[in-house]
This record gives sequence, C-alpha cells and structure tokens, in this order.
Amino acid sequence: MSTTESTSAPNAGAVERHSFPASDRPLGTPLGKSPTRVLFLGAGELGKEVTIELMRLGAWVCAADSYAGAPAQQVAHEARVLDMADAEALKALFDDVQPDIVVPEVEAIATSVLADAAAQGIQVVPSAEIAAICMDRERLRVLAHEDLGLPTTPYRFAGSLDELRAGAREVGYPCVVKPVMSSSGHGQSVVRDPSGIDAAWTEAQEGRRAAGEGDVSRVIVEALAPLDYELTVLTVSSSDGIVTCAPIGQRQESGDYRESWQPAAATGGVLEEAGRIARAAVEGLVARARAAGETGWGVFGVELFVLTDGSILFNEVSPRPHDTGMVTMASQRFSEFALHARAILGLPITPGHVALSIPEGAVAASHAIVVAGDGEAEFTNVAQALTDPNADLRIFAKPEVHGHRRMAVALAVGSSESDARARAAHVADALTITVR
Repeated sequence: MSTTESTSAPNAGAVERHSFPASDRPLGTPLGKSPTRVLFLGAGELGKEVTIELMRLGAWVCAADSYAGAPAQQVAHEARVLDMADAEALKALFDDVQPDIVVPEVEAIATSVLADAAAQGIQVVPSAEIAAICMDRERLRVLAHEDLGLPTTPYRFAGSLDELRAGAREVGYPCVVKPVMSSSGHGQSVVRDPSGIDAAWTEAQEGRRAAGEGDVSRVIVEALAPLDYELTVLTVSSSDGIVTCAPIGQRQESGDYRESWQPAAATGGVLEEAGRIARAAVEGLVARARAAGETGWGVFGVELFVLTDGSILFNEVSPRPHDTGMVTMASQRFSEFALHARAILGLPITPGHVALSIPEGAVAASHAIVVAGDGEAEFTNVAQALTDPNADLRIFAKPEVHGHRRMAVALAVGSSESDARARAAHVADALTITVR
C-alpha cells in the first residue's frame, strides 16, 4: 500500500459491499456493517463542506489528499495521504477502501483509474468521462462549441511553439494562452503582440499541471474578448433532472476568485441566456455519462463571460462545487455543498431546493481571505470581526501556509451588492492573522 497515513473507524476492516441502486443508497449507519461509503479525492475546503453534508445524511466518508491534515480529513471518518496522480497508488486506495461512490475534488487524478472504477460499478461523481473531459480544455471546448453549439471565443489548439504562433495569428491579438490541463490561472498568459508568444509558451509549459513530468503540454490560444464581467451558474444534475441556481457574480485576481455575490446584478435577458447556456452545457455532459451507464449526478460550476455588448460566451465548467459558490452558504437554504451531497446520493433536487433564502432585494456576498507567510496561520480578533449579525466566517483550518494560500472566507448578507460586499470585506479586515 503506497498511502502514508490512515486513520479509520474501528470497523473499517469489516466492509460488506451492497448492490442497492444508486437512487436508494442505505444511509444512517456509517459505522455499521453496510454503510454507503464515499471516497473523496481531494480534501480541501470545498470537500470539507460536502463531507459534513454527507455525514449529516448518514454516509461514511474517507478523505484522501496529497498531504496530511487537509480540511476534509479533519472531519471525515477516515483519512488517507497519497499522490492521486499515481495510478498504482490510486488503484490500491480503491481496493482498500472499497467505496460505493468516488468524488473527485481536484484535477491531479489518474483518470484511467476512475474509468476502471466506473466499469466495476462504482459511482464516479459526476462520471468518469465527465471528470476526464473537464480536466482537458481541448476536449471540453470541442464538446461545448463543436458538438453542443455553445458560443465561445475564437480559439485554436497548439502542440508546439510554431503551431501556437500560427494559432495566435488566426485568432488575433490580444489573445490568451492556457495549458489544456490546468486550473486557477496557472500557466495562463495574456499576449498583446507576437513578441510575447515565446514567453507565453514557456509559462504554459512550466505553470501547467504535472509540469515536472517532462512531456510537452498542448495549449489553447483564444481571442481576448471584450469582457464586461463574469458569471458562475451552479447547475445541479440529480435523479429529478437538471436545475440552475441564481447566477453568481465574481471578482478574480490572477485567475483566482477573491469575491462573489448572489444574485448577480444583470438584466433579465442576460440571466435567462446564462441559465440556458449553463443548462445546455450540463445536459451535454450528462448525456455522455448516461450513454456510458453512469448517473452524471452532482453540482457543476459553469463559468460564463458577459461581453460589453451584452452577449454571453461559455468559458469552462467545473464538475464539482465551485469556489465562487461558497456564497451559497449565506444565500440559499441548501448550499452548493448540500446540493452536491444530496444529488450524488440519488436524492431529488428541484427548483425549490436551489431557491434563494435571503429576503427579496437582498444580496449575499463572500470574500476570500488569502494569507501570506510561511507557517501556521492563527486567527484572533474574531469576536470583533463578527459583531455584525448579518456576517459569518468559515476558517478552513489548513495546517500551514507557504507563500499565499486561501485560508478562510467571510460571508455576509446586505441590502445591495455593495452593502453585502462591504460587510464581508469588513469581517476580513477586522481579523488579525498571524503566521508563525
């Protein structure tokens, strides 16, 4: 066994597999003989919230990550540490844990092992093929634009510097260059003229996922659209069909989320079209899952560009809860994490489940708290930060920060977007954070 850490419940060695249909999983006896066993691949702050929601419904949860003490590992029944991109290590983990459901929460995963697991009857969330498609910008863009007909920026793919130069000439300058396999802005460059192409190719190769493996990464080069703002539309596929949440507005820095708010301020036409594109994208992905005999259930974060002329373009989709969706912990009765847990357990999600719970006209906001330093992050002055009854705080409890790391999120509800964002920012500003 290549895992380096394991903490488990007393009965972990006595696993009795069952063959209940995915829509009727047995719940309520996580330490019993035949629990529904859920394995998380990635145990960050998003996985932590979904783990809590699954445990509230009586599932057994194991949280795996590349380091010990990850947020979800602190609350799960069992924790494992391994390199999830190592196919042999991942297969050994599956053989040992014997999960009924596998939930990928990060992208650095050996997808071939997910496909093998699905072929053996394990429920992969949302499906093995969807996980593989969404990890690869090339496959996702071809599906979205060429197969589903969704509007996107002009784009080309390149497997060499010469192909990148040619592709940039075709889409025009300025353009954006990204590795086909990366996230959160890693390896991404904005290129203003041909003189920047060589540096963009280098950045894509060095900043991509698995950059140390030596092989060359293909890249996507796309026209830099006249962007007005971005939206995330959380879209839920469940045993009851597909529904969309109210669109979420956001602010990013260097490709990473810093603030989000829901509902986003936009005209009715924009909101309607955003919902249509998000639903079409998820319907296309779920159809692929069902054709392969998988459920396709779960939350999808569909990222959209709204241009200065009011038109909307599809950008990407995350087959899991989205960073910007942390605002739903303040805005909806069922957060994106509760919706994900319910959907993957086969429970129905209807329009009523995704409705906003804040007063009409109010707005909820989230504010990421990014900490700089080298060591353990200690939060003080929390009482002063939370004097506002309309504000809240989630400290992720990550063991350490090295450089810059998102360590908490502030939440607030206000009478307007600006009021909610200001309240959330006040929580963040009032905290005293010491790294040592």
